[in-house]
Amino acid sequence: MANYLRNVWHAMSQGFRDPNDDSDSTQDEVREAAVKEAWQRSFGDDELVFFGAGVANIDLSTLHPAPIQIFQLWQIYLDNVNPLLKVTHVPSLQSRIIEAVGDLNSISHTLEALMFSIYCTAILSLQVDECQTTFGSSQSDLLARYRFGCQQALLNSGFLRSDDRDCLTALLLYLISIRPAAVPVSLATILATAIRIAQRMGIQSEATLAKLPALEAEMRRRLWWALVLFDTRVSETTNHGEVTLGPTWDCKIPLNVNDSDLRPGMKEPRAFQGTTTDALFAVVRSKLGDFLRYNTLHLDITNPVLKQIARPSQSDSISGETDDISRLEAEIEAKYLKFCDEENPLHFLTIWTTRAQLAKWRLMEHCLKYIDDASIARTESQRDTATSIAMRVLQCDTKIMSSPLTRGFVWLHHLYFPFPAYLQVAQDLRTRPHSKLNRQAWEVLSDDYEAWSKYLDDKEGRGKSPVFLIFAKLILQAWDTSKTSGHIQQEPKIVSSILETMAQTTMGAQEDTDTDTAQPANIMDMGIDELSMSMPMNFVDQNLSYDMAVQARSMFGPAVYSGMAPQPTWSLQDRFSWNSMSSYPGWGGF
Repeated sequence: MANYLRNVWHAMSQGFRDPNDDSDSTQDEVREAAVKEAWQRSFGDDELVFFGAGVANIDLSTLHPAPIQIFQLWQIYLDNVNPLLKVTHVPSLQSRIIEAVGDLNSISHTLEALMFSIYCTAILSLQVDECQTTFGSSQSDLLARYRFGCQQALLNSGFLRSDDRDCLTALLLYLISIRPAAVPVSLATILATAIRIAQRMGIQSEATLAKLPALEAEMRRRLWWALVLFDTRVSETTNHGEVTLGPTWDCKIPLNVNDSDLRPGMKEPRAFQGTTTDALFAVVRSKLGDFLRYNTLHLDITNPVLKQIARPSQSDSISGETDDISRLEAEIEAKYLKFCDEENPLHFLTIWTTRAQLAKWRLMEHCLKYIDDASIARTESQRDTATSIAMRVLQCDTKIMSSPLTRGFVWLHHLYFPFPAYLQVAQDLRTRPHSKLNRQAWEVLSDDYEAWSKYLDDKEGRGKSPVFLIFAKLILQAWDTSKTSGHIQQEPKIVSSILETMAQTTMGAQEDTDTDTAQPANIMDMGIDELSMSMPMNFVDQNLSYDMAVQARSMFGPAVYSGMAPQPTWSLQDRFSWNSMSSYPGWGGF
């Protein structure tokens, strides 16, 4: 759009230029810039649009941590956040931060906003006990302080009007830091503004990026992809169909290069070397997103009209596979994953996140086959296939959540609780208690739930969550059928853990003097409609406040559920409003 407007201005200027004047159009460019600046200045402040009015006369330097803590937070950011997002160029930014720490009163508003956003995401990436031990304050207090500082710094930098990449980066990091506590619809709305700012800057356009130095162009590509993938995931949690991840822009995926390979002043970045780099996770994640934005099933759900302009899949035919997902898998394995070392935390996360995502897509693809006519009976082999794929999703997820290598990275993974896989497996267990996969299925469910449970310590509080109640009922109905059939005698670990949580919740409710807030003692005797949906949807840990809930429809909507195993006693479509707690039925998982 910016290029279009520029061309219109140029065309109009041409009409009034002296044909005998062979000078260049420099004066026209100056006049254009002057008019644009005057237009912007003719309006008042925009500080009321977001964050309310700025706090007058506040000294933001007092909100910064002590210098030693600034460097601690910077290191935490480098360890836990930067490897996943890659939206900051470490070599150049680190020198600026070192200089800024020497005189916090004189740093630019934009750099200050970026520093506060780094504090925010660094704190978010820590466990609650780590915050208290390292900084002597609770995670909630630290987040409140640094989020406020970031808001004020963004206002001071005029972020809504700014074309500074650092300013947009600060906004993205700030929005990531508030995601666990924010209402998804509100967050999606502000993210739409961030997307519009990015589009105004032209970072989604290769024509615009081609005019920039190699370092700046590459950092803008990284920023665009991080922004789009985050926006896509949040949009899925709001039941909003259209997402930015589509075929309407041409920004390339980031290069697989190290930050040290990108230097100010260089004309061309280093070519891909066929090995791993510190940008591996961001590159592979973007590669998956690039595949998805042209995929017809994704466009059917998000914006069917765009299928007319979507190009065919560009995945390399490396293995001779006939389907798109298999070709993509072969390409990623050959170009990226085969060079990985599973002892490296980032490599480990990349491997298992990629394999989990591909399995999710296969499960989606399999289930969509049965949407048109759900009355068609599936064979035992077809049911085994669906459940085996779902178990593969859970096994990959367990790898991520249980490994000590990924402890610093789980803050990002919290948004991707694999609820659809649990749903497929649990429903199959209920309807086919004698299936040959049942014993393995219970083990897979138990292992993944145990891996997640270590991040959900407060069992009494967890048991009060309506999301947990729904999840518990799904699992316990499956166990009730299995137990009755006599096929499995020993109670699975996931069942024991859920019953223990419910028992502790019941005991807590009986001791609660406020009977209005107490939960019913016998949850399993209730119909799903009787569960109060007015309660906070949280799994206790603030970082998981709606993370499990949004998974309910992040990959499968009501239509897709009909392609899964037969429905449980309570209907997921008819007797419960998934809209009240979950997300748009997109493909999800970035």
